[in-house]
Amino acid sequence: MTKPSLFMSYNQRPNIIQIVADDMGYGDFGCFNYGASETPHLDALIQEGVCLTQHYSASPLCAPARAALLTGRYPHRTGVIDTICLSRRDCLATRESTLADLLANAGYHTGCIGKWHSGSVEPQYHPNARGFDEFVGFRAGWNHYFDYRLDWNGKLEQGDGTYLTDVFTDQAVGFVERHQREPFYLHLAYSAPHFPLEVPEEDLRPFAESGRHTDAVARIYAMIRRMDAGIGRLLETLDRLGLRENTVVMFTSDNGPQFGGEGEECSTRFNCGFRGAKGSVHEGGIRVPLAIHWPAGLDGGRHYHDLVHFTDWFPTLCGVAGVEPPADRMIDGLDVLPALRGEGAAKLPTQRFWQWSRAVPVATHNAAVRDGDWKLVRPGAELANTMTPLPGWERDLALYHDVDFHPEKYAAGVPEAQGVPPCVGVEPDPPLLFNLANDPLETTNLSALHPNRVSRMIKNLENWFDEVESDRAGISGSF
Repeated sequence: MTKPSLFMSYNQRPNIIQIVADDMGYGDFGCFNYGASETPHLDALIQEGVCLTQHYSASPLCAPARAALLTGRYPHRTGVIDTICLSRRDCLATRESTLADLLANAGYHTGCIGKWHSGSVEPQYHPNARGFDEFVGFRAGWNHYFDYRLDWNGKLEQGDGTYLTDVFTDQAVGFVERHQREPFYLHLAYSAPHFPLEVPEEDLRPFAESGRHTDAVARIYAMIRRMDAGIGRLLETLDRLGLRENTVVMFTSDNGPQFGGEGEECSTRFNCGFRGAKGSVHEGGIRVPLAIHWPAGLDGGRHYHDLVHFTDWFPTLCGVAGVEPPADRMIDGLDVLPALRGEGAAKLPTQRFWQWSRAVPVATHNAAVRDGDWKLVRPGAELANTMTPLPGWERDLALYHDVDFHPEKYAAGVPEAQGVPPCVGVEPDPPLLFNLANDPLETTNLSALHPNRVSRMIKNLENWFDEVESDRAGISGSF
């Protein structure tokens, strides 16, 4: 059944709830991991909505991925190339228009709850300055779950010990209740299951006592269990208020699961066999879950198997709300709603690109291009994810952690981080080529059998990299 493409009446325009988890993969869902975790509400969202099986983040790391989700543009274009707060490498350039900017201008009430990480210091990067009417959360890359300070529309307050995931759920429920009579856009960015691996004992107990998991994995599953329960409360609120039918609810993760952290062993964490993890452009780092549920506009109970990318959600949600994306810049995504509805011969881009290396983009390290079923990888995730310390770098790391709780210290300016990415000037490893249709787990390198394809895909990757880096170079003065 084909639904109307837009609800143009003010009172009929769909509400939008965009839920983003932190470091969660396909393998963290109970429905995909043979019941190892407990995610009944997310499993129901997958079963009742549309589940995308080839959905990709724009980056294997948090801040760049979130920049693409908010703008519809590759991260490099936006200036967000890393997670290091005190070097401005996580700052979404002020020239960028966010989805919240556009929807707020169109009459939506906009709210951001949870983790921001699109500019951790200085007021021009605050969510309230980027289109969000309301913000409750933290601006940097992580926070503790019991002992924390939160930003309430620019005012910092010490938490009362309530588990942080529950605080975000409570605030999301309150946001929906307050704005039930007007169209709203809620960006709900849970920090779970990102480290530190802190969780209430009642959630940890069933996983710890099962004997099936390491302590780290048990804690991660417990954190996800608590988040899933909160999402269930939010969905029940929509049902109670009669809003579920015409509310777009989408759930995804910023990147793939982290297989290490806090010195604990997380490598036994199941991720459907995908190669790599957070930080890597292999499938395990960039292929992330997406479920979308919108009864009034999209038939559910289906899986969608074509490639969809983070940048696609900006134009898609603009279209849902009846808003035109900016015409003065390259929008790398495409409205995927016609394709999800199966309308005509709707075609999505089959070529997508990724690159991430610590602090400085380097095209030959930890980069990838997908073209149809073919994927070329420039290896180097381990090298790209490290920094050779120089004098002062340890100080900058200490400041980075401190900024989670005291961003006001750096409102007048941030010190420049110091360090040299070791991949700069290092000879790259040979490229890898995979056919994902036959080898979705990237086990067999076919580069020797298809040298012409390798050359062509490397050239395409280099051209893309030069283009987006040229766009980033033009940011000077627009921060």
